[in-house]
Amino acid sequence: MRSFNIRDARDNLSKLVAEAAKGESFIIAKAGKPLVTVVAVDATARRKQRRLGFLSGRINVPRNFDRLGAKKIERLFSSKN
Repeated sequence: MRSFNIRDARDNLSKLVAEAAKGESFIIAKAGKPLVTVVAVDATARRKQRRLGFLSGRINVPRNFDRLGAKKIERLFSSKN
């Protein structure tokens, strides 16, 4: 995300607002510290919400998932160098 200091944002406000309306959000900073983020009003409506369980039925997690590679890991930690 691009950042502009207050003076540059003021000088180019109409251009920046037009870009934000198209989905190009930006940050306005003062003395290098971010103050505000400018986004289009409907930007949140454009974002697709992430769903929990969206891969349900498409992947298979083995029952022993938490023990995969346990013997190798045990050997790595118990070996004496």
